Amino acid sequence: MTREITVAAAIEGIAAVTDFVDELLEAADCPMRAKMQIDIAIDELFSNIAHYAYGSGGGDVTLRVEMGERSAELTFIDRGAPFNPLEQKEPDVTLPAEQRQIGGLGILMVRKSMDELSYEYEGGENRLRVVKRW
Repeated sequence: MTREITVAAAIEGIAAVTDFVDELLEAADCPMRAKMQIDIAIDELFSNIAHYAYGSGGGDVTLRVEMGERSAELTFIDRGAPFNPLEQKEPDVTLPAEQRQIGGLGILMVRKSMDELSYEYEGGENRLRVVKRW
């Protein structure tokens, strides 16, 4: 089953997107731990799109969700500036907090909690795909 939701690329859209996905996860009997990991991934990835994809112009984000028997595949689609977060250098979490560079922890958390991540820029669209299995 594939479903989609499109909302403005603004922080305020995170709640609507999370609620939409959570309904699908509950219908699929997704365990609470996996649901929480997916919710964190939505928050981090949607926040990045909201803050950086469109600059001051604004635009939309479509979240395509494909539910498997024991998995969820989420694809974030936007027409903002091309940006592959998977190419970013991972932060050095061994350094004391005051010596660390700002940023990068969100995508690190997503990398550690999701089973698959991929990115492509095609037809003027960023497509960031994450998969979680349970």
